[in-house]
Amino acid sequence: MLLTEYRPFQVDKKLVEASIRKNKPLIVSGVIQRAEAENQNGRIYPMEILRREVQQYIEGPIKERRALGELDHPESAVINLKNASHNIKELYWDGNDLMGKIEVLPTPSGNILRELFNNAITVGISSRGMGSVEPLGEGRVEVQDDFELLCWDFVSTPSTHGAFVRPVGLNEGYNPKTATKYKRLNEIISDIICTQSGICCLR
Repeated sequence: MLLTEYRPFQVDKKLVEASIRKNKPLIVSGVIQRAEAENQNGRIYPMEILRREVQQYIEGPIKERRALGELDHPESAVINLKNASHNIKELYWDGNDLMGKIEVLPTPSGNILRELFNNAITVGISSRGMGSVEPLGEGRVEVQDDFELLCWDFVSTPSTHGAFVRPVGLNEGYNPKTATKYKRLNEIISDIICTQSGICCLR
């Protein structure tokens, strides 16, 4: 099953403009995922499983500078280089919060992402991975040990509580607006496929 985990993502317009003017990469940072907490899809990622996958991601894609993500989720587990918009430079833990530094790339999709930020558009940051879930009751499910983390994508649906990223260098007084929440059609389709086949893509 394809599993995704959404978080709202906002940046400061002045820093985006400065990045464009100086022709320098735009680097944003903030919480990109949270362990041991129910997300708005009713999923819980155990710390032990998420920490394992994050460490493998650090030692593999990040170390080798191939920690790419796309602008919007595709309908597969394959990372499409034609749609790459960003590269994750660093991941580290702050309690149960997974923090990240992300470089927006000068690709077609990266340029679109930069312009969305430049126009104060709130987008989501969402993990993508493969694995199964176990029902816990009351609409909640827990991600299981077969979970495999693939990447993080920028998406139109911010659905995780209380997580925002900022451009590096933005002062601690930054107070982003709460993002509007809505469901995506492909989540419904994925859930239907998961129910019928038992194989799900974790987002």
